[in-house]
Amino acid sequence: MTELDRYLQAATRDNTRRSYRAAIEHFEVTWGGFLPATADSVARYLVAHAGVLSINTLKLRLSALAQWHNSQGFADPTKAPVVRKVFKGIRALHPAQEKQAEPLQLQHLEQVVGRLEQEIQAAKAQADRPGLLRARRDLALILLGFWRGFRSDELCRLQIEHVQAVAGSGITLYLPRSKSDRENLGKTFQTPALQRLCPVQAYIDWITEAALVRGPVFRGIDRWGHLGEEGLHANSVIPLLRQALGRAGIAAEQYTSHSLRRGFATWAHQSGWDMKSLMGYVGWKDMKSAMRYIDASPFAGMALSAEKPVAAQIPNSSINTVG
Repeated sequence: MTELDRYLQAATRDNTRRSYRAAIEHFEVTWGGFLPATADSVARYLVAHAGVLSINTLKLRLSALAQWHNSQGFADPTKAPVVRKVFKGIRALHPAQEKQAEPLQLQHLEQVVGRLEQEIQAAKAQADRPGLLRARRDLALILLGFWRGFRSDELCRLQIEHVQAVAGSGITLYLPRSKSDRENLGKTFQTPALQRLCPVQAYIDWITEAALVRGPVFRGIDRWGHLGEEGLHANSVIPLLRQALGRAGIAAEQYTSHSLRRGFATWAHQSGWDMKSLMGYVGWKDMKSAMRYIDASPFAGMALSAEKPVAAQIPNSSINTVG
């Protein structure tokens, strides 16, 4: 790889690169298209998958095709009027409500945390090292993911060298890059210690138990309790969360890794955070992105209104996201 190629590759996120590669393969191999493509072939490709693939998936496929043609020096066929009209027609004839992950409500967060704490105590009593490590890891991942509103890939890319945690005080986390950090300047996130459901103590307990001093925070654990050298893959967060919820007696089919982020946004909204503070804390750049994550149902916060179980509520004035 040349220096030029290295910098070009660094300009695109790994997840985006994989998605684009899969989209090009789908166009060429699965559908039988040819590259460079014509506007007519792209339009026929859209028609072939209208109503089968979601609008967002079709948009991703068009973005991948556009990126391939631009990077190879060919004219971009996705900008042709016929392609734009076909895509507009598909949106009109195949409207579909965007599927949203179920937000993890606070009472369910309490329920799964209680279950994991039971598993920790049981593992200690039975000298079950693998079970103890998994419960500690899952507890830290879920609490940190919820209270910090992190995406799954952000959780999986956390490095111990970039985390500073002080018991009873708070935690500071640095990410060299994130989805909202378009310029790759790096962002620092903070969250305080809580009296209950505390992400700070859960993080400290996990890295202490695992004896981790550098590298990825969250890793795979084999049947013998050996930790992997690489960080968890973002796709592994969904089964990890669903399994933990299932063990806690919560039907988990509708939950995804976005459930932690949506859960926090819903909790903050119901707790009276103004939108500007919420957007700054989570890292949203525009109102539309923020509103997609907030469960606006009038019943969403009912379990929170009767009693706020977290004694040290996160004050939106004491935490911020520093660019």
